[in-house]
Amino acid sequence: MEVEADGNSESFIKIPEIKFTKLFINGNFVDSISGKTFESIDPRRGEVIAKVAEGDKEDVEFAVKAAREAFDHGPWPRLSGSARGRIMMKFADLIDENAEELAALDTIDAGKLFSLGKSPDIALSSGILRYYAGAADKIHGETLKMSGELQAYTLREPIGVVGHIIPWNFPSSIFFMNVSPALASGCTMVVKPAEQTPLSALYYAHLAKQAGIPNGVLNVITGFGPTAGAAIASHMDIDKVSFTGSTEVGRLVMQAAATSNLKHISLELGGKSPLIIFDDADVDKAADLALVGVLYNKGETCVAGSRVFVQEGIYDALEKKLLEKIKKWVVGDPFDPSVLQGPQVDKTQYDRILSYIEHGKREGATLLTGGKPWGEKGYYIEPTIFTDVKDSMLIARDEIFGPVMSLMKFKTIDEAITSANATRYGLAAGILTNNLNVANTVSRSIRAGIIWINCYFAIDGDCPFGGYKMSGFGRNLGMDALDKYLQVKSVVTPIYNSPWL
Repeated sequence: MEVEADGNSESFIKIPEIKFTKLFINGNFVDSISGKTFESIDPRRGEVIAKVAEGDKEDVEFAVKAAREAFDHGPWPRLSGSARGRIMMKFADLIDENAEELAALDTIDAGKLFSLGKSPDIALSSGILRYYAGAADKIHGETLKMSGELQAYTLREPIGVVGHIIPWNFPSSIFFMNVSPALASGCTMVVKPAEQTPLSALYYAHLAKQAGIPNGVLNVITGFGPTAGAAIASHMDIDKVSFTGSTEVGRLVMQAAATSNLKHISLELGGKSPLIIFDDADVDKAADLALVGVLYNKGETCVAGSRVFVQEGIYDALEKKLLEKIKKWVVGDPFDPSVLQGPQVDKTQYDRILSYIEHGKREGATLLTGGKPWGEKGYYIEPTIFTDVKDSMLIARDEIFGPVMSLMKFKTIDEAITSANATRYGLAAGILTNNLNVANTVSRSIRAGIIWINCYFAIDGDCPFGGYKMSGFGRNLGMDALDKYLQVKSVVTPIYNSPWL
């Protein structure tokens, strides 16, 4: 594999000044009540880039009060949908105007490739916001024909105050997957970005105020999951929580919601997605897709195609092609436009991935390539491929969330379906074949929320996204996502000559 020296990234782009490091509550940037801060670390070198306010239970309380006041008495839920949409459109324009700076923040916070941060990540973020801005005036109820001398209609009303807990792997686009439909619905909210990636979320709060979103509607609390996140999940005055993250933490969010006020929840959790490659697939294209499927965003994606099943007729050819292509895979500074893979998000994740690689070796899988740290600074790991992997192995069962592929061979369609479903997760799957009957059969047989046929990572604002099984429930994106932030109210009245009159 090719490597790039960890040179001075300022030669590629000017690193932006960190402008926003305080909590954003009721339209203002404020220190945490305790005065505590935590360090935001640049994963390229493991160095501190900023000290950020550490929100805690008391700060969440302050933010929830602001959001509750804004919902119960403020203008946002009472604006017409078209008026909310116009403000959201302005918000999206401001994101586009600041796209380079926002992408740079996600690069120094999360190690994301700067080139892919601008597009598709930041572009997808503003696009999602515009999608729901256009949906804001299209939230309608239904007229009902009752069986008796009655008529009825339904209202779809905003659910109230929402808590959003956002992960670190896509700090911008997942922010807007959650915030945008909630804004369109007329909700107010408290957002907790991951402690690893707080910087862009605070910048978005600044842009929201510039766009004209009223005070208290969008609040951002930076801090840690066991404190700020737990306070959001258990708060009695939050009506709904949307969480994206690990299945283990999702359980805790669900428990907190159940033991507090039975708040509504939606969970987008982990994945261990299969990519199934049939004999009739083009080997060269299949190898490209398989590499991108597991190495995109350095494997830190919930839909990573980390289990690659290859039909025996092309298995040897595909393995050879993967080795050939991975030698050209460039690891290095994510600001360098020639680089394809940057560092893992932090030391914890870096160590976790390396421990799974050691597990794979001990369990008897064959390390085809990679498997080691890369570079002298930062949290870089070589792209890694294991062969001779069995469904029972830990590397085939657990979500590694890193650049690690498990390559497996199959004979029949039934065998592929059985192995693909041999997981507790069900977020996504990929199928590569030119046979329509095979594509239809397999796509209907795999228990996952989204199936990609002859493509991968095909995510769009209009396409619902979410999981089966332990990958969670509820859908992001598409018009379906509005349902998470709306309640249905039925209104019934008698009609002429009704016995009720």
